[in-house]
Amino acid sequence: MFEKILIANRGEIAVRIIRTCRKLGIGTVAVYSDADSRSLHVQTADEAVHIGKPHAQMSYLNADKIISVAQAAGCQAVHPGYGFLSENPAFAQSVMEAGLVFIGPPAAVIAAMGDKIAAKALAVKAGVPIIPGHADALDTEDDALAAADAVGYPILLKPAAGGGGKGMRIVRKPEEMKAAFSAGRQETLKSFGDSRIFLERYIEKPRHVEIQILADAFGGVVHLGERECSIQRRYQKIIEESPSPAVSEALRRHMGQAACDLARQAGYVNAGTVEFVLDEHDEFYFLEMNTRLQVEHPVTEMVTGLDLVALQMEIAAGERLPFDQEGITFTGWAMEARICAEDPDRGFIPSTGMITRYAEPRGSAVRVDSGVQTGSYIGVYYDSMMAKAICCGNDREEARIRLVEALNGYHIEGVVTNIDFVNSILCHPAFVRGNLATDFIDRHFEGSRPKISEDRRALELAALTAALIYHVRTVAVRDSLRPMVSRIGGKKAVESAHRYTVRSGNEVMDILLEGVTAGRHWTVHVGSTVYAVETPEFEFYRRRLNLTIDGRIHRFRLRVEQSFIHVAFSGITRVFEIYTPREWDLMKYMPTRIERPADNVLVCPMPGLVVGIPVQPGDRVFRGQSLVVLESMKMESDVASPVDGIVSEVVSAVGQAVEAGDVLIRFQA
Repeated sequence: MFEKILIANRGEIAVRIIRTCRKLGIGTVAVYSDADSRSLHVQTADEAVHIGKPHAQMSYLNADKIISVAQAAGCQAVHPGYGFLSENPAFAQSVMEAGLVFIGPPAAVIAAMGDKIAAKALAVKAGVPIIPGHADALDTEDDALAAADAVGYPILLKPAAGGGGKGMRIVRKPEEMKAAFSAGRQETLKSFGDSRIFLERYIEKPRHVEIQILADAFGGVVHLGERECSIQRRYQKIIEESPSPAVSEALRRHMGQAACDLARQAGYVNAGTVEFVLDEHDEFYFLEMNTRLQVEHPVTEMVTGLDLVALQMEIAAGERLPFDQEGITFTGWAMEARICAEDPDRGFIPSTGMITRYAEPRGSAVRVDSGVQTGSYIGVYYDSMMAKAICCGNDREEARIRLVEALNGYHIEGVVTNIDFVNSILCHPAFVRGNLATDFIDRHFEGSRPKISEDRRALELAALTAALIYHVRTVAVRDSLRPMVSRIGGKKAVESAHRYTVRSGNEVMDILLEGVTAGRHWTVHVGSTVYAVETPEFEFYRRRLNLTIDGRIHRFRLRVEQSFIHVAFSGITRVFEIYTPREWDLMKYMPTRIERPADNVLVCPMPGLVVGIPVQPGDRVFRGQSLVVLESMKMESDVASPVDGIVSEVVSAVGQAVEAGDVLIRFQA
């Protein structure tokens, strides 16, 4: 086994690899850019070496620098993690030529499986079913139209190189081909330096199901079951689970055998993932192979009890697999949510800033793989994913509930996250039933909000929590300000019932609290529904709260601003206004709020780099029209016009770095 390795990555995956290395007694060397000098992976590793400026091209993609650091530090191997150089065959080859071991498959295999056209050809040789399509690169729009006519609409244009959804376009009719073909080629050229496009039939309502494989250098190949990864946004996975609710034991054997056959055909060594599309008739088709560790590998680890990073290093060190297919057992269910710094309510734009408060969920069935802590800074240079929360259970519903509760208690301040959006997916009835497809979010959500009404019970629990917090804070303050009085004579009766009107948007609820403020047991009436509530010892500025409601513990995240209580619970994020009966009666005399008209400027919503401005002074624009394209956290985001009007001045320029609040464009008054 290796004595010391270099981790050519950052963030949560670097921290996760370090954790296994410590368990195995392997020394670790981290690399970092200027932007990551105070990052968690730098603090956690045995050694850390600075490699360049924040931009990835000058640091984490600088292969020569990384290899020279590994040699100078006395490392025997390099673990690439995922992303960055993990699927770069030239890097893998250079590592080997430098006398180091690349903890991953051979460079030739990475090259073959990274080329989608070559990978499909290998799949055909291995007898793995592929989606009907045109496997050769398409040179012109006319070629694409001819191929689409032969395959049949709808079709999916895909880049021959790369992944992550970049360059992919769905075309449902010939009239859409010109724009889709042009945009797809431009995006794939920009992202991967390769403009080749091919097409295949688009499978309606597909599931994304992948098989984890392990292969050693002695011909041993096994699969570790499947992962369901159908919950995606813009082709980026959000929630993953193992096993899949759609895969039977027989189908698992069939898909697993197909994945192993492909690995043998490719000469694969180390850990890899074969991704499939599963249609509504349980027919599966090869999609691609990822020649690295996957972000979602923890769910496989939870149901198999294996450490995939440890197995990667054992295989890379020349050892045989310690088991065959019969030696692998699957127990229970596991589910993972990706925690990203993005604002769902503002079109999922990246969120940047310093994390001012950070508290992870804990428990025997909870695992958090994180690359951040209090004081970590989230910048614009790297991926928005900060952490992953993973929970397991005896069955799918138990794992789901545990993950919901874990996210209820996952507390991050300083940056906006997708935690509550992810929780709203987990609590959606279609997800609970296991009715999943890659278009799940498009079908069931409008932006960041479910198209169906919120769960009534969850809403009532959030409301009663807001009322309890307001009541305890208000009464405690009032009692603390009372002057001392003589104890002579009869003791004044303590009021035990309190009424409040709770409003959130158009929702108004009457809540009756029965109990004593200093006590911990309450009977709470929300309309006609009665709940038995047990509280902990209250604190004035508590940001997280555990309540036992009808015998079950529930977790809430809170922010209190006088009579306004912000509550996040099971995908519900609401601001509740609390009124006494007298205050509510006075509300009808309050003035009506007047909306202020939009300013005649376009303000930058986030830090980033301007990569496109498709308008110029004098152009007439319309509200919602994209006026500026920003690049932040490896994503391009459109900044839309806030008004209908005419552009008077373009303040920003392509290539300019901008900050949140900067004026990008001015409009005529």
